[in-house]
Parts: sequence; C-alpha cells; structure tokens
Amino acid sequence: MWLGRKIFFLQALWYFSSIGVSSHRLNEYKFVVKEAHYTRLCSTKTILTVNGKFPGPIIRAYKGETVYVNVRNKGKFNITLHWHGVKQPSNPWSDGPEYITQCPIKPGGKFRQKLIFSVEEGTVWWHAHSDWARATVHGPIFVYPRKGTPYPFPKPNAEVPIILGEWWKSEIKDVYDEFIRTRGTPNDSDAITINGQPGDLFPCSESKTFKLNVHHGKAYLLRIVNAAMNLVLFFSVSKHNLTVVGADASYTKPLTRDYICISPGQTVDALLYANQVPDNYYMAARAYSSSPLVGFDNTTTTARLHYSGNYTPTSSPSLPYLPYYNDTNAAFDYYRSIRGLPETYPYKVPINITTHIVSTLSVNTLPCPEGQTCEGPNGTRLAASMNNISFEAPSIDILEAYYYHINGVFGRGFPSFPPLVFNFTAEYLPLILEIPKRGTKVKVIKYGSTVEIVFQGTNLVAGIDHPMHLHGTSFYAVGYGFGNFDKHKDPMKYNLIDPPLINTVLVPINGWATIRYRAGNPGVWFMHCHFDRHLSWGMETVFIVMNGEGPDEKLLPPPEDMPPC
Repeated sequence: MWLGRKIFFLQALWYFSSIGVSSHRLNEYKFVVKEAHYTRLCSTKTILTVNGKFPGPIIRAYKGETVYVNVRNKGKFNITLHWHGVKQPSNPWSDGPEYITQCPIKPGGKFRQKLIFSVEEGTVWWHAHSDWARATVHGPIFVYPRKGTPYPFPKPNAEVPIILGEWWKSEIKDVYDEFIRTRGTPNDSDAITINGQPGDLFPCSESKTFKLNVHHGKAYLLRIVNAAMNLVLFFSVSKHNLTVVGADASYTKPLTRDYICISPGQTVDALLYANQVPDNYYMAARAYSSSPLVGFDNTTTTARLHYSGNYTPTSSPSLPYLPYYNDTNAAFDYYRSIRGLPETYPYKVPINITTHIVSTLSVNTLPCPEGQTCEGPNGTRLAASMNNISFEAPSIDILEAYYYHINGVFGRGFPSFPPLVFNFTAEYLPLILEIPKRGTKVKVIKYGSTVEIVFQGTNLVAGIDHPMHLHGTSFYAVGYGFGNFDKHKDPMKYNLIDPPLINTVLVPINGWATIRYRAGNPGVWFMHCHFDRHLSWGMETVFIVMNGEGPDEKLLPPPEDMPPC
C-alpha cells in the first residue's frame, strides 16, 4: 500500500513538473515575457510566452494571501499582464489592462505587480491585456482555502489544469495587424487546443496530445480555463460525468452534467471520478457559436484520459457527447443550472438597488476612412459598442489621469440607460441605428452602492452572445432571458437566493443577462466583452468607484515602478 502511494505521488510530481508547475509554493514569482519556438499542426513558429512556456506557469496562493509577480519584458513589443478574477482590493495599479490602469511595459522594461487575494477561492487565471498577445500569454491561478480549512466538497486525489485555447498557423501579431488594417472580421483560428495541443484529430499532433493518467477509483479536480480569444466552448469527457463545484473562483452547489459550457474569461472547477472500465477516453471541446452570420473555428480538440493498469486499451477512443455548435438551449440550460453556495458568499445578494444601469451590447458599423478599403458590410468599418458608445482608448491610462486629476483623458458621461430606444432584437433594423458614437466615457459610482446592470444584446449587424467581464469585483448573475428585457416582468424571475458569484457572464444572443453586486472596491475598473474582436472594436467602458469614508475604503497610492507612458 505504501509503495503504491509513493509511486502515485512520484507520477503526479513528474506530471506537474512536466507542465511547468513548481513542486513548492512561493509568494514571489518571476515572469519573463519572451519569444519561443513552438511546433503545432506540422509547422513551427515563434510565439510570445512567459518563461518560455505555453500555456504559461501556474501561480499558487492561499485565500487572503498577497503574491508578487516580477514581470520583465524581453519581447519585441509592449505588454501588460492582467490577473483575471483577482479583486485587488484598493489596488487597481496592478490590474493590468493597457491604457486603463497602466501604460504598457515596454521592451526591456519591468514591473513588480502585487496580487492581493481576498475573497477568491478556486481557479482564476492571468493573461496579457494588450492587443492580442493573450492568445499565447496566459496561465492559471490556483487559490486554495485558508490553511486548515477544507473544501466544501470531497477532497480530490489530484488537481489538473485544463487550459482551452486557440491556435493560428500564422503569427498572432500578423492576424491582429491584418484584422486592424482591413477593418473587417479576423481570420478564424486553425485549431482549438487543450493545454496547448490540438489533439489527435489534427496532423502531426498525436504524439503530443495531452494525456491525463488516472487511477481507477480516484477523484480529480479539473481546473478548467477558457483562454480562447473568440470562442465559447462546450467541453466533456467520454463516458464520464463532470461535477461542477466552482465557477470563477467561487464555490457552487455540486452540479453533475455530461458537458459544460464555458465562455472566454470563465473558469470552472469540476470533479472527475475515474469510475469507468479502464481504457482510453477522449476529452473534447468544440465551439458554441449562435450567429449564422459570424464565422468561427468549427474544429474539435481532444485530449486523452488514460487509466493506469494492465489491460488492452481500445485502439480508437470514442468522442464524447458535445451539443451541436448552435445549440443555444444547451448552453443556457447549463448556465441556468448553476447555483451558488450562499454559506461561502462574501456578502449577501443585494436586494435594495441604489444604482441601476441598462446597457445595450451591439456590433456596429462606421464609415470607412477616406482613401482606405474596409471589409465590413457594404464597405464599412466594423465596430462595437455599449449604450451606443464605441470606446476609444486614451494615450495616458485612465487610472493615473483620475488619481492625478489630469483633464482631457476621459469623460464622465457613460449613460445609465440606452440613448437610443428601439426594438433591440427585431429581425430587421434601420441601418442608421448601426452607427455608434465614439468616445472615452466612464461611469462614476459611489462607494458602497448596490448596483444592478442589465446587459441587453441587440440584433444590429449580427446578433451574437457576449461574455461580459468586470474587473475588480465578482457579481451575482441573477437572471437570463431572450428578447427585450421587460423591467416589469423579468425581475420577478430573478434568482436572489443562490445565484452564482462570478466575474464573467455570457449574455445570450438577442437576449439579456442581469448582474448585481456591491461597489466596495475603490478604483478604476474595466468592463468589456471577452471576445477580443469585440474588445478591439470598442465594446467596453470603465467604472470608477469613488473612495469611501473608512481607512480601508480608499484607493492605495501607486507603486514607484509604474511603467511610464
């Protein structure tokens, strides 16, 4: 028995070492951003990495701990790093979005970022937040319960990162530059990946397909991250159920399903029980894409689940069940089934709302600049907006402009209600509605406010789902629906008892989603769609939470080594 446990421990140690996981935890990390050569789909290209790893290294912390990450940019281009889902109480200085909370780290530059963990417990992640560098610059963050505190579910025998991503045969900077130059839609990725590998269904991949070795009767905590740029994904494991126990670093009531749906930016903690006949089984993921007008990568990525032991495995594992690519009902049946764990909530679901916001989410068009060619509909330039404002990033970051009272960088006019009211989800809409205003508008919120935001999707240009992410806080997803939000009827169907506490919510195609939270974190916080094409087009805004009265309710001063503009 002792020998068997020792062998299992050594196998686990070898596995985690092979994917770049340290065998001991530190509260100080060194991240070197640099180019490295990687081979996928029969070709080798240079990609941007952290410490030469793709996906990047794992950060480990206990709940309530502070961790420092020393970032050095040895790449050729500017870079910033964002710690997605880390609340950073009073400390937006290390949050990372380019020209929102900092200016970029220039080539040769460095920045010691302070990660303050507070209420997070579970899986979050980190990624680049400048241009499209996050396609390869990303990695997971594991936040464990405080020492001596158990999980609210059976303790797993091992934990496994499952990082879902996208891979282009072309250099990602070339993809981005072409996308910006043509002002149309970006090229679809060539493959979806699991832990950096496209899987057995692609040429030149079988020998490098990610393989998880399991022991019959053991439980494995899959820490799943969707790091894809523009794809919501279905994920499942052949002949095995997944028991979801956490989402976005908050615990949920156990939910056992044969598949999950996960949008870019979201994380899921799921228990996998190795309780099937010893064999090889496929894990697989493919896109959920609701709009018939939007192209997407329709490939399927695979990884292998391999049972240890003496047996003759099946020569060709079967693929698991995955819903059809446009099965909106399957996607939102899953999301509506997730329930939070109220006994672990950091604060109660807000009931008395003091700040009401309704924001449309639209794909738009703009006139093509004179003398240029644009590949949007009818020769236009594609754009995106919130409340009909297509965001323009400034050249000085908004946080420093706010802190040092620098005028002219941003305006405080982001509307609390759509300035244009129409049938948002009608099949046919006047072309004049497609043209948004452009500007750098922010929303200022009083500290301690209880906030409700209704995200209303529209059918302008092309209706589609939108994964909306808010920096600096988690929020309760209290309701979803299709069609136009009805302020009289729809709130009657909110879940105010046990909604999930998350940081990224998927707004359904031609529908709406409502979130609630308490604005208890002073600072400058980015709100944006986590489809990077929509982010690049302007579907974002900024929330500024003012200082409170207490000593712990005020924005911290900036660190001395903030990257200069």
